[in-house]
Amino acid sequence: MANIEIRRFCCSFCFLASLALNLFFVINPYLSEWKKQKLSSSWAEEAAAEAEAVALISCSGHGRAYLDGLTVDGKPVCECNTCYGGPDCSLFSSDCAADANSGDPLFLEPFWMQHATSSAVVIAGWHRMSYIFSDGSYISQELENHIRRVHAIARNAITKGKYLIFGGGSTQLLAAAVYALSMNLSTPAEVVAATPAYPFYKTQTDFFQNMHFEYDGDALLLKNSSDTTANVIEFVTSPNNPDGNLREAVSQGPLVSAIYDHAYYWPHFTAIPTPANEDVMIFTISKLTGHAGSRLGWAFVKDEDVYHKMQSYIEKAEMGISREAQLRALKLMKAILLGDGMEIFEYAYKKMSARWQKLSNIILLSQRFSIQEIPPLFCNFFEKVRGPSPAYAWLKCERQEDKNCNAVLQAANIIGRAGSLFNVEDRYARLSLLKSDDDFNLLLLRLNKLVTEEDEHKYYMKIS
Repeated sequence: MANIEIRRFCCSFCFLASLALNLFFVINPYLSEWKKQKLSSSWAEEAAAEAEAVALISCSGHGRAYLDGLTVDGKPVCECNTCYGGPDCSLFSSDCAADANSGDPLFLEPFWMQHATSSAVVIAGWHRMSYIFSDGSYISQELENHIRRVHAIARNAITKGKYLIFGGGSTQLLAAAVYALSMNLSTPAEVVAATPAYPFYKTQTDFFQNMHFEYDGDALLLKNSSDTTANVIEFVTSPNNPDGNLREAVSQGPLVSAIYDHAYYWPHFTAIPTPANEDVMIFTISKLTGHAGSRLGWAFVKDEDVYHKMQSYIEKAEMGISREAQLRALKLMKAILLGDGMEIFEYAYKKMSARWQKLSNIILLSQRFSIQEIPPLFCNFFEKVRGPSPAYAWLKCERQEDKNCNAVLQAANIIGRAGSLFNVEDRYARLSLLKSDDDFNLLLLRLNKLVTEEDEHKYYMKIS
């Protein structure tokens, strides 16, 4: 009897052990996967929580705290907008200058705060550690596809049949294009740009000048020259920086090449009368999404040989563009393409148009100052005639004695950019409309005060 009981116990034990072992082998793969998912979600959740905690730090609406920003006792603190200070950026300095010098596109910051979820990206510590992508290239094919889709929605460029190159902002691509277009010429190329011209064309060309090219100034002067045997590379900024007008190349002939800088050719800043379709077209994320710090630009190139030379330039200089910058750009492109893809363009146009109108209303009251005229044009994107919304005001001092307009502005506590930097007389000055709401509102305040003082000047002139 005892032996029977022992045998029954052994059988039951073996059965239960076998059952437990089988259950282990069945459940273990799922358990392991659950553990992996839990581990995976925990690091992502921790990273997201850290970023969100910093983003929620209150800076009174006049500054931001950043994960990579300033810290006190190991904790991130507010970095204040111009003219604001204090621990929470609530202290306004009333005698502070209105800074309208740079083209920092912070006007789009509120848009991305409204789209925090769709634009946020969490990067794993092991993300894209290799020099190259799996296809052996330096660029994300997925990002390229999304960029082409954004252009199709904006209707601002024909991209089909053109090669795409990434660069460190449009700046690096401009240099790469000059290099590519000048390498096989029999004589050095004369690099030109019609005035008023973006200063960096001269600065960068002079910096990299060699036996293949040199900067030769105003394209309009070269156009009137009798020399038709020179190799010419013309920078064409359309819409133009600083005056916002749409442009075509002024240099003509078989020895002329053009580099079209379309940084501002988006519905934010100009009507899109027709999609751009030039041989070399350069764009930048900074003026599309506002993310100037990501330093990502792209060029569409028609000629295969020019494409390979530009690609060689970028690869030798950078070995490709930062994978983190490309990942962030991809996330932003995906956010833009949500819905019908029109939201960011409608938001940005409405904001820039309102800024232009507010500034124009002040200048209209003045006989001392004027700004550029930009006629209404039919826009291929909005499918209607639309008014101006330029990135900059091109201010002119009309009084004979005001030969240095930037000095006049500085005396009124306004920081602009002198006309001479754009290769024209200093009777002109550029004012940026791209910066934060704080910067723009202070600019309006300073300009309004300056224009109001004209009436006081007239009064004293009458009684003197």
